[in-house]
Amino acid sequence: MDLRHLRHFVAVAEELHFSRAAARLGIGQPPLSQSIQALEAELGARLFERTKRRVELTEPGQLLLGEAREILARAERAAVLTRRAAKGEVGELRVGFTAAAPFLPMVPRIIDAYRRAHPDVHLTLVELPSKQQLTALADRRLDVGFIREPRFVPDPDSFRFHDVVREPLLAVMRADHPLAGREVVPLAALRDEPFVFYPADFGTSTHEQVFALCAAAGFRPNVTQDAREAFTIIGLIAAGLGVSILPGQLRQVALEGVVYRPLDTPDAVTTLQLAQRSNESSPLVKKFTGLVERIVPFVPPIPGG
Repeated sequence: MDLRHLRHFVAVAEELHFSRAAARLGIGQPPLSQSIQALEAELGARLFERTKRRVELTEPGQLLLGEAREILARAERAAVLTRRAAKGEVGELRVGFTAAAPFLPMVPRIIDAYRRAHPDVHLTLVELPSKQQLTALADRRLDVGFIREPRFVPDPDSFRFHDVVREPLLAVMRADHPLAGREVVPLAALRDEPFVFYPADFGTSTHEQVFALCAAAGFRPNVTQDAREAFTIIGLIAAGLGVSILPGQLRQVALEGVVYRPLDTPDAVTTLQLAQRSNESSPLVKKFTGLVERIVPFVPPIPGG
């Protein structure tokens, strides 16, 4: 059915007067009469009883009036939603993040600012290691992701990255460890220490960064205990199973008996980035990345260790 015919029908049904309905619609009465006749012919039903003195809805007309109002309302709603979707104002945005990302004040600030600016967009937050986020972005299971800067990206032209926060990598150990009394821990002093760390196949960029950092210092971390969650790693350190090197913001996990110490190399840094597909055309993603670039136009300085 032509929506124009339905609008004409509803106007006549509500006015019960062709001249008033035509004036309301801003058209002539003859075209309005022709539109109603075309609708009646299409439906095979008489919608109005017309005499020189009055216009009345027939029973089929009364039934159609409720349906027509609903159809027109839904059509208008669809048009409005489509326009808003084109502006990035409605829909679903899937945002990936690493386990430690919420501990960085900038990330909750960004999420809160976006929610306030776009309350009708449904945010789906997904926790994944950095490498898995890049795979999910490539497969379109994520729209954007907060990741640790990867040392190697299989197809770098497929992604765009915006630095959000740079922070130090810290040595994490028990408070009674011989190195815990130092203000700065020499990286080389961790050479023979048992490490509690992420497994190599878990997909964290932190694993790559720490192993590269230690390789530059001439050793490979002796990982004696794997753990997939930073909180588990810190808990196992508290239990005396070894040491680790983790992003600085995790020092907010103030577990009794665990200390965080800066390392003696300026290369002990990690950068949280916002990743997106390089060919992205989604208005939702553009709104989100635009907000991030306004909030974080440049990389903030590294916090003290």
